[in-house]
Amino acid sequence: MNCPHCDSAVVAFAIPADLREYAAGDAAASICPNCLTVESAAAAAAEDDPAFSRVHESFPSGDGGAAFALLVATLPSIALRKADARAIRERAEREGVDTALAFDRLVDAVHDAEVAPAFDLERRVRQLDSLLDPSE
Repeated sequence: MNCPHCDSAVVAFAIPADLREYAAGDAAASICPNCLTVESAAAAAAEDDPAFSRVHESFPSGDGGAAFALLVATLPSIALRKADARAIRERAEREGVDTALAFDRLVDAVHDAEVAPAFDLERRVRQLDSLLDPSE
């Protein structure tokens, strides 16, 4: 399966049941290793053990990786999806994902031209941090 935006081969993954409400009820999604676009996918397309490392070597794996991919999906419209982002981030962190570190490494990958997001990743991550500041 290829990305509809840049034609790169995507990583398809199952969405854990407790996160489906943040993915329009979809059971599966895909993330593009090149442009970081997250799209719904047919459940049959979901890989048994998604190779999130194709996105970046430091991308989280397992259910934490699925949650982190859904968190990435909130970034293009983070101001509108603040509550979703908060819940997804908490879920990813319960799975052991250090979301701040994972984002830092993705931003570094952009600087190193390993990833070319369809949105300004660094700016959106700063917005996420600002919107989800723990002092709220």
